Formats: sequence, C-alpha cells, structure tokens
Amino acid sequence: MHDITDLEKRGIPGVIVATEQFITAAVDQSEALASSPACVFTSHPIQDRTDEEMIAIANSVFKQIVSSLIM
Repeated sequence: MHDITDLEKRGIPGVIVATEQFITAAVDQSEALASSPACVFTSHPIQDRTDEEMIAIANSVFKQIVSSLIM
C-alpha cells in the first residue's frame, strides 16, 4: 500500500491486486494513509492453484485492471 501510494503521488498509475481475504486490510491501510488507490480483488486462496487456474483468474480480472489504469 505504501508503494502504490508513493507511485500515485508521483503521477504513476497503479492497481493493487490481491485476494478477497485482504479487502479489509486494504481499506484500513487506505484510510490510514489517506489514499484511495485502485484495487482489484480475486478469489481466495490462490497458493494451491494450478497454472491453468491462475491464468483463468488473471484473465477474469485483466480488463478491470487495465480500465483502472487508464481512468
């Protein structure tokens, strides 16, 4: 969260990508840093996913990530 906040202040767009498990933490950190970075959340967990499953997850959020970067 600190890195994305720093990048945003420099005018460099970014998107936080995390699993749903981290929604509350992202909101809390955003509030603590007075920041509101774009966030995209995927299903949880991901550590035991196959390559094919990871590709499917990435494909499912790709457009959302790109649209967050160009807004």
